[in-house]
Amino acid sequence: MRRLKFLLRPGWLALAAVVAGFAFMCFTVLAPWQLGKNTDTEHRNKLIEESSNAEPVAVESILPESGPLARDDEWRQVTVTGSYLPGSDVLIRLRSIEDSPAYEVITPMRLTDGRIVLVNRGYARPEQGAVPPSFAPAPTDQVTVTARARASEGTVPGKDPIRENGYEQVYFIDAGQIGSVLGLEPVDAYFQLVPDQPGGLNPIPLPQLDAGPYLSYGLQWLAFGIMAPLGLIYFARAEIRERRRSRAPEPAATPAATAPAAEPAATEDITLPRRRFSRSPQPEPAAMTATEAKLADRYGKRR
Repeated sequence: MRRLKFLLRPGWLALAAVVAGFAFMCFTVLAPWQLGKNTDTEHRNKLIEESSNAEPVAVESILPESGPLARDDEWRQVTVTGSYLPGSDVLIRLRSIEDSPAYEVITPMRLTDGRIVLVNRGYARPEQGAVPPSFAPAPTDQVTVTARARASEGTVPGKDPIRENGYEQVYFIDAGQIGSVLGLEPVDAYFQLVPDQPGGLNPIPLPQLDAGPYLSYGLQWLAFGIMAPLGLIYFARAEIRERRRSRAPEPAATPAATAPAAEPAATEDITLPRRRFSRSPQPEPAAMTATEAKLADRYGKRR
């Protein structure tokens, strides 16, 4: 256990806390969020496909007595008979349709039984930047339209209704909020017109029927949640190996083998070039006297 004491240092504890928090978020928030969106998208696509192949039903058959629209009734095609309420248009701000800004137009309709529903008549493009466009008013007589049932979108705090350029404007299609703006009590749902209906504007296209990237994103977050602790373990093991290597004793130095004495280099016979010396003339020996000659002959030292 002494080898693992370094893991109790502040730096390692902080790193472990970050990794644990990240893994926790991956498994409990991020991955479920993406996987949940994938499930919702698949369910929506299934409902759209089923409704496209089914005949419209009367709107009264799916309207709830109270509360929101049933989840499995969303996107179902219904026929709605009633009269639009004139002068009660509400614009939905900050919409993007086919990659361009747009306003969606909501107009309440009173059914033959007296209940009020919200009808999404379609969209219109803004004029001069964010100025709401002009659009055709809804007919005033009784009409029968075909629409798709949609659930209320809900609201977000801080996004309150405004009145601008002569229109009530909101950020979300929420039956409760729009009803409070208009002083009405509509059913908690709205109905989006299909093309070529009385009072319809530019029809809102259906979503693309693909699951999107949510499944792959969810799997990626799961993989990140697994990889983060494994990475921490890898670095801890690397630190242990490095510490073990630094504590290992160094091997004793072996004496170096005595190198054999170098043989004396062979003496080379260096022949110096002969230098020519010029002989200076020798002086002539002096003439010997008679006595010297006798002595020289006697001792053999005649020069």
